[in-house]
Amino acid sequence: MGFCLFNSIAVAARHAQAKHGVVRVAIVDFDVHHGNGTQAVAEQDMTLFFASSHQYPLYPGTGAAHETGLGNVVNVPLPFGTEGSQFRRAFEARILPALDAFAPQLLLVSAGFDAHRADPLAGLELEEDDFGWVTGRLTEAASRHAQGRLVSVLEGGYDLKALAGSAAAHVSSLMRAG
Repeated sequence: MGFCLFNSIAVAARHAQAKHGVVRVAIVDFDVHHGNGTQAVAEQDMTLFFASSHQYPLYPGTGAAHETGLGNVVNVPLPFGTEGSQFRRAFEARILPALDAFAPQLLLVSAGFDAHRADPLAGLELEEDDFGWVTGRLTEAASRHAQGRLVSVLEGGYDLKALAGSAAAHVSSLMRAG
């Protein structure tokens, strides 16, 4: 559904498992839209962990907090107008502890920058430093559990200036971890 023809992040997870012997793969999705296709791949497979922060309600209408798969799915629905401090608290309270409990051997990130306050498609109020912050927390988790193995895939962002600044903050944080 949505803007994706292929679920690149799910393909990457399955490739890592099939070709590189990785057993536990975590996918963390920060985007204004819920990663319903990724959740559909992960929710019945305990070798996968999926966490998504997203505006809710919003297209595609999935991603309620009660959608937990086999206990390996964490959805953090955020209301219209959510600002960076609320986003950070949600990550610290729900996603990061669950990610640590899963202890992935590989962390894949669906990096959607359409949650930026300037983006025209929805109504979250994140800024560049929020994306840098969450990337830093995810690289720390990858260092603790996956020998630093983290792969990031660009998912969304439709205001070009906000996209550029957000992607730069994300890449800067990735580079500090390396």
